[in-house]
Amino acid sequence: MTRPLSIPPGSLESTSRRGVLLAAAGLGAVGLGTALTDPRAAEAKTAAITVPPVSEAVAKFRLAVPAAALDDLRARLAATRWPEKETVNDWSEGVPLAKMKALTEYWRSGYDMRRLERRLNAVPQYRTKIDGLGIHFLHVPSKHPNALPIILTHGWPGSVVEFLKVIGPLTDPTAHGGKTDDAFHVVVPSLPGYGFSDKPAERGWGLPRIAKAWAVLMKRLGYASYVAQGGDWGAGVTTWMAKQHVEGLKAVHLNLPILFPPPIEGEPSPEEKAALAKLAVYGDNGSAYARLQSTRPQTIGYSLSDSPVGQAAWIYEKLAQWSDPNDTPGLTRDEILDNIMLYWLSNTGASSARLYFESFATDFSRQQLDIPVGVSVFPGELYRPLKIWGERTYSKLLYWNEVARGGHFAAFEQPEIFVGELRKYFAQLR
Repeated sequence: MTRPLSIPPGSLESTSRRGVLLAAAGLGAVGLGTALTDPRAAEAKTAAITVPPVSEAVAKFRLAVPAAALDDLRARLAATRWPEKETVNDWSEGVPLAKMKALTEYWRSGYDMRRLERRLNAVPQYRTKIDGLGIHFLHVPSKHPNALPIILTHGWPGSVVEFLKVIGPLTDPTAHGGKTDDAFHVVVPSLPGYGFSDKPAERGWGLPRIAKAWAVLMKRLGYASYVAQGGDWGAGVTTWMAKQHVEGLKAVHLNLPILFPPPIEGEPSPEEKAALAKLAVYGDNGSAYARLQSTRPQTIGYSLSDSPVGQAAWIYEKLAQWSDPNDTPGLTRDEILDNIMLYWLSNTGASSARLYFESFATDFSRQQLDIPVGVSVFPGELYRPLKIWGERTYSKLLYWNEVARGGHFAAFEQPEIFVGELRKYFAQLR
């Protein structure tokens, strides 16, 4: 396999007045806007991350969160104005008040506010400009010379945090129950408008454009041949990489195959009817968030940017409801809050929602693919895709497996199963 380019050490420099002031204050390579601890004054000033501009050169990235930003967050959490209790005894109206209060109290007084910072800084991070936009990504080459390069793409309301538990097993398999032949060079980018990637300031950053940007990223890192994986929006990006036959891509793996509308032929079988029924339930009772974000991302963005509890509830509901209820141990409160913290600190409630505005009604749909495809179906997924639909859509469907546990956030919920699926499928293509 192609070895990655050696990336020389670099530093992030801001030429803006704001960047100079932050650097002078000793806030490190990346600073957050100074936040006021008075809750009333904090309403007028958010603690969003300011990232220095980048060029096409690959620059090292490190997160440094000033104490003032965390003080502001705690003050906002303490000043939350709560709604009344729901009128049902389940999650059908959304996150129950008691659940949300408990998570918020833990976030304010029990959660380690520096945990996300440490976890991200333990992994090599970089930023580079592609097609006019600064892209943030994790890049961990394997020590094994014949490792297979792979690009992993997250979705919403996920982030690069989803993949932190699988990077070690993928890059260093001999230390995690695998063989040398199981090794991967791992690249995990943040979608445009997510995390520490730049926020698009113009229309056009939909799935096809992101797919092309990922191909540029892999080439820039020195990978002439590689594979790609994704679920949720990540499945959309990965599908479009395959659809466009981007340079260097040899195969893809999906944990949410985009098989909707399903390719029905004749009268649906009982199995197809059951799958269609579950898909209809999602459309009727679980897709309001997508309709809102795909039609009015700016409007919902004001609430998500101003209220940490609002942002947390918007994400927490999906992490809780889309995970496999039979997962053991499942996602912890700390893991859930790590992901929420990334959205809050980067102030990406609105910018992440805009991907729905760009692509949900157009690009996020079934595409005929003619390169090798592997699919892993997790039982807690939003709906159950059927192999017959995959066979009618992917002319080179080399792998289809339904695993025992896990949901929509496969790598996040069940890292061992996720890693095992990638090892089994891609072993055919090394």
